[in-house]
Amino acid sequence: MTFQCISIDEAIELIATERIIIVDVRDQSSFQQGRIAGAQLLNNNTLGDFIASADTTHPVIVYCYHGHSSQGAAQFLSEQGFDTVYSLDGGFEEWRQQQPVDNDQ
Repeated sequence: MTFQCISIDEAIELIATERIIIVDVRDQSSFQQGRIAGAQLLNNNTLGDFIASADTTHPVIVYCYHGHSSQGAAQFLSEQGFDTVYSLDGGFEEWRQQQPVDNDQ
C-alpha cells in the first residue's frame, strides 16, 4: 500500500463530502498555535493509541509544515493498514494561506 499526494482543493472537497481523519505531524507548539479544524496531533507519544483506535477504513489526510515530512508519515500509516492515506501538498503553510485555521487553545 502507498499514499497519494492531495492538493488543498482536493482536501477541502474530501473533508466536505466524506468522514476524514486529519492528522497533524508538526510539533505540539505549532499544533497549539493553529491547525486545520478537526485535526489531531500525531507524534511518537500518540502514535500507538492512534493506530490502535483509529478506523482504518476512513481516509486519512496527513499534513506537516510544507508537505515533505507528511509523506513519510503517510507512507507509514498506509503500511499500518490504513486503506486510503493522503499527504497534503504544501502542508499547513499553504493551507493557512487559503483557508481559515483553528487556533482555539
